[in-house]
Amino acid sequence: MANSVEFAEEEHDLAAMRRHYQSEGLAEADLPADPHAQFTRWFREAAASDLHEPNAMVVSTADATGRPSSRTVLLKGHDERGFVFYTNYGSRKAREIEVNPYVSLLFPWYALSRQVVVTGTAQRVSREETTAYFTSRPYGSQIGAWASAQSTAVASRAELDAAYARMTARFPEGEPVPVPPHWGGFRVTPLSVEFWQGRENRLHDRLRYVWDEDGGRWTVERLCP
Repeated sequence: MANSVEFAEEEHDLAAMRRHYQSEGLAEADLPADPHAQFTRWFREAAASDLHEPNAMVVSTADATGRPSSRTVLLKGHDERGFVFYTNYGSRKAREIEVNPYVSLLFPWYALSRQVVVTGTAQRVSREETTAYFTSRPYGSQIGAWASAQSTAVASRAELDAAYARMTARFPEGEPVPVPPHWGGFRVTPLSVEFWQGRENRLHDRLRYVWDEDGGRWTVERLCP
């Protein structure tokens, strides 16, 4: 009975949790013609506000049967072509992308009462692009890419640490570390990009760019909150 009461109290507290947004609005007239320019504007503001890892984004994928999975990764590049992140090509997200390229990205900038939601398709970046990024990574991160069979079960932390030690012996610090053949980038080409700005009374501003394939241009629509 005590557990039931505690659960009820916790449930009540969760129901009562809310924050009143008092941010400035987002109007159609303020938007540039393409979502990349708007994303760049908001990303710069997020970075300038000292958010913890403003380039952190939730990547959601689905397997061939439609079962979804999500995880947080770091954005490592963006331009008019799309949004780039890197991973082990044997990971769950990479395997799911191979059979179902449709993905969603979510940038949760809570401190600014903002979110950006990207939907689109992912495909591998060129090996040259992957190599250029990999060589810019710290030595430890390069070794980690070799040591970890991402998303597979491992018996213990000790086993993972041992794999890392073997890789440091194979590729000593100070010498070039080659790019693992199983590691590389994905670029998400957006089909829609939604900019969400929190407003009072839960009447949030939601403006979404949608790619018009026939017209070859972006259109903007407002969504009800």
